[in-house]
Amino acid sequence: MPNRTNVSQIRIEPWADADLDLLYRLNVPEMLEHLGGPETEEQILARHKRYMEIGGKGTGRMFSIFLLPELEKVGNIGYWERVWQEETMYEMGWGVLPPFQGKGIAAAAAAAAIARAGAEQKIRHIHAYPSVDNPASNAICRKLGFLLVAECEFEYPPGSMMRCNDWRLELNATT
Repeated sequence: MPNRTNVSQIRIEPWADADLDLLYRLNVPEMLEHLGGPETEEQILARHKRYMEIGGKGTGRMFSIFLLPELEKVGNIGYWERVWQEETMYEMGWGVLPPFQGKGIAAAAAAAAIARAGAEQKIRHIHAYPSVDNPASNAICRKLGFLLVAECEFEYPPGSMMRCNDWRLELNATT
């Protein structure tokens, strides 16, 4: 059984220009098999630009995940506003590089990101939409106390429908 990671063993930092290399490292088939496959150079650069801008817009946050004490970049995590079934909420997503998967890093980073989203006192719910065929991401949602709302269809990437689980967590916001 792999060693498990807790929140004190990772750090999430706001997405920075220097994190573009991390996007390239995350853009591999085994990381994106549930999300339509690797992106083109143009798509990666556009994603990096969105990640750089989201915090300044006040519509979410993107972070790189660092493993402590080495400060090695091992993944990304973030949340962003979206309207789903007439509710403005946060959607959350993450990715951890293959050598670091199965150690609890994504769950620890998600817990840290959820704490930051909740501290904003802006949005009531945060949702995650992992593919029904992605047992690891669904297990993270379960472990963190998300409620499984339903299966749903998402268009992602554009032009391709995917079957997802809609997981929801209360952020205890005042709105």
